[in-house]
Amino acid sequence: MIVITRYTVPLEEADDFVARASAALSALGGRPGFKDSWIGRAADEPTLWTVVTEWEGPGHYRRALSDYDVRMAAVPLLSLAHDEPSAYEVVSGHTPGPR
Repeated sequence: MIVITRYTVPLEEADDFVARASAALSALGGRPGFKDSWIGRAADEPTLWTVVTEWEGPGHYRRALSDYDVRMAAVPLLSLAHDEPSAYEVVSGHTPGPR
C-alpha cells in the first residue's frame, strides 16, 4: 500500500516544509509495517509537493497514525495536505531487469 499526500507550499516555506516532512517520516518510519518514504517537489510547479509512504498494508498505516510520536510529528503536517484520497492499494509493480 502507498499513501500519497500533496501540499501547496509557498517558495519561502520550502525549507521548513522539508524539515517538518522529514520529522514526520522519521516518526512514521519507526512504526511496524513501514517500508519506505519519499518527499518530492513537482518539476513544473515548485510550490506543489508530495510526501509518499509505503506500507505492508492499510492496517499498519492506520495503527501508525494512532502512535503518540506520529500524532505529534505527522498529523499536524497531514492536516495541511490537499483534501483528496491519499491511500492506494498497489495492484501491479515493475522491477527493472538487467540492461
